[in-house]
Amino acid sequence: MTSPASLSPRDAVSHLTPERWDLANRLLIRKALAEFTHERLLTPAPLTASEHPPGGRYAVRSDDGTTEYRFTARQFALDHWQIDSGSITRHRDGDQLPLDALAFITELRGSLRLGEEILPVYLEEISSTLASTAFKLARTPVSADRLARSGFQEIEAGMTEGHPCFVANNGRLGFDVAEYRAYAPEAGAPVRLIWVAAHRDHATFTASADLGYDKLLLSELSAQTLRRFSAAMHEEGLDLEDYFLIPVHPWQWWNKLSVTFAAEVAHRNLVCLGHGDDEHLAQQSIRTFFNGTSPGKHYVKTALSVLNMGFLRGLSAEYMKATPAINDWLARLIDEDEVLRESGLAVLRECAAVGYHPAPYEAAAPKGSPYLKMLAALWRESPVPLLAPGERLATMAALLHTDAEGGSLATSLIERSGLDAVTWLRRYLDTYLTPLLHCFYEYDLVFMPHGENVILVLDEDGVPKRAIFKDIAEEIAVMNPEAQLPPEVERIRADVPEEMKILSLFTDVFDCFLRFLNGILAGNGTLDEDSFWSAVADCVRDYQKSAPHLAERFERYDLFAGSFALSCLNRLQLRNNQQMVDLQDPAGALQLVGELDNPLARFAP
Repeated sequence: MTSPASLSPRDAVSHLTPERWDLANRLLIRKALAEFTHERLLTPAPLTASEHPPGGRYAVRSDDGTTEYRFTARQFALDHWQIDSGSITRHRDGDQLPLDALAFITELRGSLRLGEEILPVYLEEISSTLASTAFKLARTPVSADRLARSGFQEIEAGMTEGHPCFVANNGRLGFDVAEYRAYAPEAGAPVRLIWVAAHRDHATFTASADLGYDKLLLSELSAQTLRRFSAAMHEEGLDLEDYFLIPVHPWQWWNKLSVTFAAEVAHRNLVCLGHGDDEHLAQQSIRTFFNGTSPGKHYVKTALSVLNMGFLRGLSAEYMKATPAINDWLARLIDEDEVLRESGLAVLRECAAVGYHPAPYEAAAPKGSPYLKMLAALWRESPVPLLAPGERLATMAALLHTDAEGGSLATSLIERSGLDAVTWLRRYLDTYLTPLLHCFYEYDLVFMPHGENVILVLDEDGVPKRAIFKDIAEEIAVMNPEAQLPPEVERIRADVPEEMKILSLFTDVFDCFLRFLNGILAGNGTLDEDSFWSAVADCVRDYQKSAPHLAERFERYDLFAGSFALSCLNRLQLRNNQQMVDLQDPAGALQLVGELDNPLARFAP
């Protein structure tokens, strides 16, 4: 693992070369122009007739009108702008200037509605995102075609874009450059977690009905490791039986717990036992780890007090108490539902959670404070034991991946499959969209099914067979106020205005994922737009035909409506990049700006 001691200051920034920095800036400005235009923060003006078909030429002016950005772009369904990064130029007073993403944000701060307190922090997030891109550009390029044949973790580490909507999506404020190289998922460096013992008087542990504390530990830690931990406690005159073991992100120990919780350490309410033996690999969400030593063991999700994409990535000990019960409830629902079983849907249960309750901070800090989210962890099932022979895994985010030469991983999968593009797409939609439709219409149950939260099970030819949903307890909601929920699951009930319920599908699925997949496949000639959205419409219609008892709900929440409200994610981050959304009231935080034409409308039954 890279550490400050093993990395020279000069080597730590070896990826920051002028050439890579220029390209990183060009790529980020391309995305900023596209997504800020999509969210109607910018309004490109068409220029004269294009000499660069198939795209048109456009310009965006700075707030003061003195600087102009010119570019070539194609427009696709859902007001999706596909901008040619090589076509972007910056002009002022007749001169062409170098592209500079930090200057771009500052020149358009008024258009982006960036307040004076948010702007410097947002610029730091932009700078960190640029540095991350430069690091990825310094790696040996891996083609989309090769990545499409790679294993689960190779694909995970090979993702270069991050969240497709957010412009500042790799902020990770808190990591220094050596820590970035040690802990960022794209670095692919193995990490050994640090384990602390937390006195049971100050900690809580909850688990699924079929899993107790001792059973979990024996499945995650070897007998030798447990003996080592027990001996370390004995040397302190302490008994391990009086404590819960908590896995900790190394960054969190060095930067937060050893300082902020110094009193807890001094009083032996917390005892550091050192590193575990297994090597883990950071996932795209940065605070979740896959066990590289034993892939069948659980994922471990840790508290990490770094600022990334609108949130400090801590974990609330109080909030997580109900996590295993929520996951058990959802797993039972899926197991007992014939449609969901036939779709092959699975969930990776978050089957155990442990959290520490620091009395001084709980007495002083308001609800939701970062000080209450510094020490907790949960264990999530691994997808590896779910595989049958010939099957493999890929994060769904991979479908939006393009390599340095513009090659599409989704296109590579389609070409390798031997299927035509429409048939492959429909197989994917049957595994991904159909379960989401059924959960919404049958149960008023919604997920946050973006690319990083869904794992696809592919057959040996690269054809989707089924989907696995994860990150359950924090990102599902039941929107029916009359639904019968067990008391321990009540937290997931959400009070959502009737007219906004359908946005869970329109925004999270259509606008935040399928919009990009359509743009990639249509842009490179794999599949035209009409065929793409016709396949989506066919999937919806086939589900509706299979569930005539839900006809009234299909009419009330109409996926073939002419338009739907545009919900803007970057506007949330630009408004408050410390906490974009109150998880207790997610609908209350939405930034709705106008309407998007629904590409399914012309296929209405």
